[in-house]
Amino acid sequence: MEAVRYAEERHWEVVPGTHLVDGEGPPRCSCGAPGCPVPGAHPLGPDWQQRASAGPGVVRRWWTEQPQASILLPTGRSFDALDVPERAGCLALARMERMELQLGPVLEAPAPPGQRGRRLLFLVLPGTLVKLPELLRRLGWAPGRLDLAGRGEGDYIVAPPSRIGPYGFAQWARPPSALNRWLPDATELINPLAYACGREAPAPRPAQPVAAPAAPAAR
Repeated sequence: MEAVRYAEERHWEVVPGTHLVDGEGPPRCSCGAPGCPVPGAHPLGPDWQQRASAGPGVVRRWWTEQPQASILLPTGRSFDALDVPERAGCLALARMERMELQLGPVLEAPAPPGQRGRRLLFLVLPGTLVKLPELLRRLGWAPGRLDLAGRGEGDYIVAPPSRIGPYGFAQWARPPSALNRWLPDATELINPLAYACGREAPAPRPAQPVAAPAAPAAR
């Protein structure tokens, strides 16, 4: 039971989420909402942050009662996450490994609705969300210029082996292990991640020339 392993081995807080209901047509979210934007991958109710627990006994009971529930891991507690497109993330990950940087677990998951492809989420020490804009500014990137986001207090990630809508499953690109128990600080990873995201970012549109005012007609 993966949810119990996260609580038992990593001491991560866990909370059960919704799940997918298969039937005629596309899979439906167990929440029952028509057109649910994140089917099978969101909390069961607004009190999910208060319910989250790292107690193995509590977590085991939850998934015994709801074996199909998705596994949600709150961010901003044991870890934050740096969220980037899969292509940029793979490029950065290869560079980090060549540099022999300390890395934590890295999650791969389908992109949110309305976006294509998949995402990589690099787990880092908590507190990243607050300082991320300043870290990017120091590297010369204006806010919103890169497809690089932080997941922190009040947010969550969907952990493997949860199924996320019709888009696929969450899975580990670098699974949690004894070798990556100590998470890196965001400052150690932001440079290669920003560089890789910058390579994938669309070029800024050139400014349109301003037409000179027409000369007044001769009288």
